[in-house]
Amino acid sequence: MERNWKCVSCGVELERKKAVFDYMGRSFSENLLKCPKCGKVLITSDLAAGRMREVEEMLEDK
Repeated sequence: MERNWKCVSCGVELERKKAVFDYMGRSFSENLLKCPKCGKVLITSDLAAGRMREVEEMLEDK
């Protein structure tokens, strides 16, 4: 069961949406919780230490 998160800036409930990240000239996307009003994205520690770290290492090795 997913927790209902709210944007700290807007007070609006976050929605699961596609978020695009750019790093070292490359882009990747993930479906993440995002504020529909201001566009801020919730990046959990699991995502930062997992998928984002993998992409970072892969791009830096090239």
